Amino acid sequence: MSASHRRPPRFAVGCALAALSAVLASPAWADPAPSFPALLARLDQTPASQEAEALSEAAEARVRQARVRPNPTLGLDASNVFGSGPYRGLDNAETTLSFSQDLELWGRRTARINAARADAGTATLQRDLAVLNAAGRLAQVYAEAEAAQRRAVLAEDSLSLTIADARAALILVEQGREPLLRGIQGESEAAAARASRDEAVAERDAAFARLTAVAMLPSPVTGIDASLLDRSPAAAFAGSADPTTVRVAQAERTAAERRIDVERIRTRPDITASVGVRRYEMEDATALTFGVSMPLPLFDRNRGNIEAAQADFRAADARLASARQEAQADRAAAQARLAASVSRVSAADAGVGSAEEAYRLSRIGFDAGRISQLELRVTRAALISARTTAVDARLARVRAEIELARLDGRAPFQGAE
Repeated sequence: MSASHRRPPRFAVGCALAALSAVLASPAWADPAPSFPALLARLDQTPASQEAEALSEAAEARVRQARVRPNPTLGLDASNVFGSGPYRGLDNAETTLSFSQDLELWGRRTARINAARADAGTATLQRDLAVLNAAGRLAQVYAEAEAAQRRAVLAEDSLSLTIADARAALILVEQGREPLLRGIQGESEAAAARASRDEAVAERDAAFARLTAVAMLPSPVTGIDASLLDRSPAAAFAGSADPTTVRVAQAERTAAERRIDVERIRTRPDITASVGVRRYEMEDATALTFGVSMPLPLFDRNRGNIEAAQADFRAADARLASARQEAQADRAAAQARLAASVSRVSAADAGVGSAEEAYRLSRIGFDAGRISQLELRVTRAALISARTTAVDARLARVRAEIELARLDGRAPFQGAE
């Protein structure tokens, strides 16, 4: 027998088996996190939703303020007082108490209210869009956390398979059927699998921390039981003709158009009417006064503001055209990606089944001495890759559903079973 096939001492093999058993230790998980529908029901508690709701309420408050008419002006004017000669003191005073009111002619108030309503409509749609984006982000973080958890489980399974194969190789080495090099290779593979397991666990913990922060949970997430990766996407959704992004752009265009009306009306004179009572101390008499005042548009005709509002309108119109084109392309792309991801999941599941059967047969052949350790390592690597691919395919399907749901104006998996 050559030196490379010389039987190793039993003590060395036993130490190697003990070392392989020690790498299997892993931390236990605590209680699972709430399901995705339960977290979705609490979406209004997230900062993004609360910010959008506050901005919408502020816009509605500005509509109420726009309906309010300007306050009247109360004036008191005294003349012919504290002078010299007959105007010494207050004996010859002329005192006028007046009441002035801005008439808001030319549709000034109506234009102001319409502009505020348009801004409020835009804020409402932006609130809805913010909620949709928050729902999509929650779904993505939840799915990524679940995928990280599955990868950690797969890494644990991979470590177990690697250790089992290494143990089988060490037994063959002890029996003299394999050289000592095979046992050393098995130990090295087990160490690498342990490092991969530790990395996957760290990624899982980081993903759980992100989910805890995004969902604003009172206690850290330590596990996920209610699967989102295994849920089938929602059926074809018959929503509005335009996605929320297009409707927001449309509302912004309408608001810009209303602001043009406001600026144009400001070029017309702002007429103020007044009525008052004048007291004549010398004659001991009283008389009424009436007056109308208006600014003369000699210098400021508000042309700059009108041109700025018109430019804002053209910009909003361009954004609307761009949003429509992008929405049409994005929807077609999202539908194509979702269909492809569904097919990819089916193919990945079939690949996992084939890889598991191939590894099972390879392990039987290896134990019987008909298959080399190299062939067993290849089938094990194929099994690990197939399981990882299945997780990645499900994560891609969730991301495609998130994008399509955003374009449909709904929460991800809304209506799915």
